[in-house]
Amino acid sequence: MQSWYAAQCDGGWEHGWGVRIETLDNPGWLVEIDLRETALADQEHPRQKIDRSEHDWVHGWTAGQRFHLACGPGNLTEALTLFRAWASTRA
Repeated sequence: MQSWYAAQCDGGWEHGWGVRIETLDNPGWLVEIDLRETALADQEHPRQKIDRSEHDWVHGWTAGQRFHLACGPGNLTEALTLFRAWASTRA
């Protein structure tokens, strides 16, 4: 994730777009990764759901030129790995 973000920073992109990580109240994490003005902007990732239990889950999808991740409280690394795997196969 860090390498992908750094590669997008061109003096302009990082001023308008970026990555946002927030907490959810169920509990969990929400990640939104802007794909606008990147090589991934028009790539699609259909909604993927991995549901193991109430607190062990990962969902990932693209919509509106953003990659969205939502996951349980202990699944942030797994969610970011899902994005990394997707992005690396499309680069």
